[in-house]
Amino acid sequence: MIHQYRLNGYNIVLDVASGAVHAVDDLAYDVIERFEAQSPEQIQAELLEKYASDPDVTAEEIAKVCAEVQELKAAGELFTPEDFAPLAGTFKERSKGIVKALCLHVAHTCNLNCEYCFASQGKFHGERAVMSFEVGKRALDFLVENSGSRRNLEVDFFGGEPLMNFGVVKQLVAYARGIEKEAGKNFRFTLTTNGVLVDDDVIDFANRECHNVVLSLDGRKEVHDRFRVDYAGKGSWEKIVPKFQRFVEKRGGKSYYMRGTFTHNNPDFVEDIKEMLRLGFTELSMEPVVCPPGDPYALTDEDIEIVKDQYEKLALLMLQRRKEGRPFTFYHYMIDLAGGPCIYKRISGCGSGTEYMAVTPWGDLYPCHQFVGDEAWKLGDIWHGVTNTAVQEEFMKCNVYAKPQCADCWAKLYCSGGCAANCLHASGSITGIYEQGCELFKKRMECAIMLAVAGASEV
Repeated sequence: MIHQYRLNGYNIVLDVASGAVHAVDDLAYDVIERFEAQSPEQIQAELLEKYASDPDVTAEEIAKVCAEVQELKAAGELFTPEDFAPLAGTFKERSKGIVKALCLHVAHTCNLNCEYCFASQGKFHGERAVMSFEVGKRALDFLVENSGSRRNLEVDFFGGEPLMNFGVVKQLVAYARGIEKEAGKNFRFTLTTNGVLVDDDVIDFANRECHNVVLSLDGRKEVHDRFRVDYAGKGSWEKIVPKFQRFVEKRGGKSYYMRGTFTHNNPDFVEDIKEMLRLGFTELSMEPVVCPPGDPYALTDEDIEIVKDQYEKLALLMLQRRKEGRPFTFYHYMIDLAGGPCIYKRISGCGSGTEYMAVTPWGDLYPCHQFVGDEAWKLGDIWHGVTNTAVQEEFMKCNVYAKPQCADCWAKLYCSGGCAANCLHASGSITGIYEQGCELFKKRMECAIMLAVAGASEV
């Protein structure tokens, strides 16, 4: 399977199975488009007619291009047969029982009252609660005990708002640092925060101990303050932006992300990206809202078309800023065409429910943070491990080849079947698809590949 598209003056051809990307001229693009369906004679006749006014396009030139395409096919760089389906279940089976990452819900409570919050204002459709040190300690022990030979272990401090339980966060990091050497492990921590409780103590701690921080900001003040409000209805933009600026300045180049959400109210999210850049932030992510279709802030079909156009405008903005020596990173455009994920990872997906799990304040295990609160998807707990083996088995079998709708999709080895939670909420099954998400993902990939091609041509 191949995928062809034109973007920003580039003719791009992606060979799906091999991952090879070709930037070609118009003639080669047209030859490749016809190569599998027509004979060389048919291709020649059709293209001689199409390029009748171009003296450089001769029968000999077309034959030469056809020969080059045939060479690429023989080399496994075009029209490569796809034979990965038999491998689909093997990666998760090989790593069965191995956990490499936990999302610790240290606070099922929040000091903001964001209307679009998928976690029900941090309560995850349950009671407000915070994690005790004893539960968190057991969660870290559970991770060590179930991590096999893996050395690097990931722990996300999540909520709600995790800084509402900052004392326990500090205790848990100290505990992990105390056991990691003897256990032969290396803990890498991430903190996600809305910024309200950020102070110098938080900044110094996170910049010392956290491999990454995720800072929630929706961009423009009027956009951010529409939804990200406190319980009195007051927006949080003015309170958190100076704190985030100080946070990032003191971070000294360590990893962080400004993470925003766009909704029906701001499908023109590139304007929010520009505002983040104006504020001095350069590591950025903007995510589409996750909510039922009937919600007033849900993206409509018309919004989806606007957003796809915005992704193209964002790519052009990145190229412009790169040429000006003011580059920035957009999370969804980070793509490694030479050394990206291995084929096992591309097939099997994110690892939720198998090698990655979420832990509630009272120690229950769920496949990921988006499943927390739905008892049907509870896996077990940190004392007894995974006891709901039927649910875990569903996730073991959840891969891109378990989704019939993905069979003919050119992007399937980039998305690996997409987010299981989004698929569940959209289709009722983790092996279904989230159609709006698919549309947006494919556009993001086209833009990301174009940026990589443009970067290669600049070298």
